[in-house]
Parts: sequence; C-alpha cells; structure tokens
Amino acid sequence: MKKTLAIGSVNMILWAANTRGLDTSDILKSLRISSQSLQNPDERIEIAKVQAIWKAIVEKLGDRSLPLQMGEIVSPISVGILAYVMMHAPNLGKSIEKLCQYQDIVCNAVETTFHQKGAISIIDLRVNSEDMIYPEFALESEMSVYASAFRALTLSEFKLSEVHFEHSPTSDLAIYQRIFQCPVFFETGKNWMVFESSQLEKPILNANASLFPVFEQHAQDLLAPLQPKTMFSDVVKTEIVKCLVGQEPSLNHIAMTLGVGVRNIQKKLKEEGKNFQQLLDDARKELAIKHLKQPYSSTTDIAYLLGYSEPSVFYRSFKKWTGQTPSAFRA
Repeated sequence: MKKTLAIGSVNMILWAANTRGLDTSDILKSLRISSQSLQNPDERIEIAKVQAIWKAIVEKLGDRSLPLQMGEIVSPISVGILAYVMMHAPNLGKSIEKLCQYQDIVCNAVETTFHQKGAISIIDLRVNSEDMIYPEFALESEMSVYASAFRALTLSEFKLSEVHFEHSPTSDLAIYQRIFQCPVFFETGKNWMVFESSQLEKPILNANASLFPVFEQHAQDLLAPLQPKTMFSDVVKTEIVKCLVGQEPSLNHIAMTLGVGVRNIQKKLKEEGKNFQQLLDDARKELAIKHLKQPYSSTTDIAYLLGYSEPSVFYRSFKKWTGQTPSAFRA
C-alpha cells in the first residue's frame, strides 16, 4: 500500500510557502496536482509527490528552515479530525495516546509511538516509507507542529527536556532552540521528543468529555481504510507454513490448530476466491524458492522438508510453478 499524506496537510505546506511569498502553482503543475484535488477533503497525495513539493519549495525559497518553523506558522487545529480528538481528551497523556493511535489519518509514512520510562516519556518517530528520501522535511515539520500543539493544549505549560534527530542540522541552531526550547541533538540514530512524565497529567483546557467519543468514532472511521486488511486466507497460509516441516499438513490438521471447523474454513476461503490446495501450493512455492536461494540443502532435502513423499513430485510441481526445474532455478 502506497504511503500518503492527507490533503489538509498538503495545503498546510503550500500555505506556509505562500506566507513566505512563494507562488506554488508551477510546482503543483509540474507534479500534476490539480486544484480540484486540493479542494477535496478526502484526497490524499503520495509521499513521493509530497517530498518533491518540499524539495521544490525549500530550493525556490533558498531556506531549508521552513519545515522546522511549521509549528509557528500553522494552527494546531490544521490537522483536522485528529486535532479535535486531541483537543477533547481529558489530559495530555490521553491526547498523546490518541495522536499515536490516529496519526496515520494525517500521514502513514511516519510511525509515531509513545514510551513512558518512569519519570521520562518519549515520543518516537520512525520513517516507514521508501519514498521518504528527504526525511528531515517530514520529521522536523511534524515535531515542530507537535510541540506547538502540546503547548496550545496546555496553555503553554508543556516543556520538552530534549529533542533528538537522526539527521544533521539543516538550519541555524538558534532556530531549533527557538522552536523546541530545549537542548537539541543531531545524528543520534533516533527521532525523539523527550519530556517529564509528570506532564502527562496536565488537563486539556476547554476539553468537552461529551464530544471526545464523537470525534474519536469519526477518527476510527477515517483510519480504517488506511490500515492493511488481514485476509482469512493469509491466516490459513501462515499456519500452513508453520506446519510444513517434513510432512504435508491436511485441511483437518489446519482446522484443528486454528480452532475452526473444516466447512467454515472452506466457506471463508471461497468468499475470498481461494481454496486450501491453492494456499498449500503457494506456501510450498515460496518456501522452495527461499530454500533454493541458499546453498545448504539439496533439492532432495527441500522436497522432503516441504512434505513431498517423492522428490520427483516436487520437481514436477516446481516446474509447473516457475517453468524451471529446481536445479535450473538454483543455477
């Protein structure tokens, strides 16, 4: 699944560039992003294009500090439904928990997690998209907006202890100090926002307890299509792989290990356009290819590992799958 950024956040980037006097219409035209897309609240832009937008903006402005200053330029409520969930949480700890839970609604190319280690709490950001070739744009802008949002939610009571970045500084160190108001470290192998755990109990001012579940339900509805779906056939196939150790697992055996009736398995697989034999063949094919790429086992050994009673049956099956014999494939 392609990683994307919500159109509201794309507009936030473009608006920040406009406040610096930059006309971004040529950038959008070159990337084939239409004005209709920008006006559709359900639209999402692929991360590769978002990265290209950031690169073009900082080059045209001659200023790499714009991502870092996003928290000063935009309002924390610019992130839409996620902001509303955070604004109506009872305290900062719950607000941060919901940020991590629903962050994919805004951007699913950066994973945000929260860890509490006694008196110290850490918000950890990790890039999970191969298209994120300039991660500093996303990391600096997100952490800047987060710091601004936490201060807004607590009426400036929130304070960071440390900030860490994997990358080297992109701007004057004085800007980092102004944005985060704490020591900032670079090339540390992590992207962390560190603060005292005692702040988790700070109340969110003006939070409305009755609105919180309403906004959270809406956030859940928005998040669901962005999450990878686990198919029942994937569950069955995983169990087949576990059982392929020198014998061919039967449908009855898989049903027993999963605690599901045979007919129920057959019905669910049929609904997904699959059958048990097809999943068994797929599992054997994938494992055979994996084993053949290693020099340690003979093709005869692999045949028996995959539950074939005779190597000749494995050879015929493999040639049917790939058009090659196992020996030819390995060569």
